[in-house]
Amino acid sequence: MLSFRTFLYDLRQNRSMIVVATILFVFGLIAGIIWSEQLGNYLASQLDQLRTISSQLKQGGNVQMNYFLFIFFNNAVKSILVLLLGFFIGIIPAFFLVMNGMIIGYLLQSASVHGANITELIVKGLLPHGIIEIPAIIIASAYGLRFGKLMLDTLTTWNAPGRQRLKSERRLFLRSIIPASLWIVILLFVAAVIESTLTYWLMS
Repeated sequence: MLSFRTFLYDLRQNRSMIVVATILFVFGLIAGIIWSEQLGNYLASQLDQLRTISSQLKQGGNVQMNYFLFIFFNNAVKSILVLLLGFFIGIIPAFFLVMNGMIIGYLLQSASVHGANITELIVKGLLPHGIIEIPAIIIASAYGLRFGKLMLDTLTTWNAPGRQRLKSERRLFLRSIIPASLWIVILLFVAAVIESTLTYWLMS
């Protein structure tokens, strides 16, 4: 039940929502770049919070361990919550995806305006851990969107055959949450290790 093969099978079953989740994330990314001026104050406040946390983490004895613990638990808790809170017809996962995309887009646009080498920033500061972290977040959100669609279908389906089909789909989905959560957390653990070591070293 918890095998990686089971997880891959469930991903294939949920591929339509993974596509939707990816589109929402990319939309947020583009919006963060294009509308950086209009959204600047709000997105800058979000980044300021991260900078404040970052400065606090640097006060401890083992900075890289502090970074690892914060990054891992922050991403893992948020991802599992987003998956489960998809229960509310998928609104929270959709918002989470767009917002994360916007913050990355705004960060890249802001860095570009200030003369940073964007290619270097992506290759050194985002790609090493992001190649694992971003897909894990998209997968968690896709499960949340799937949960939301099931709840919405439940509210709008009244015929007996349809409700019976939805009951079966809900049962299968709820069973898939456990292996999905496990492997999402494992992926985020690996991403946090990379971000707190390799990415940290490359950006120092």
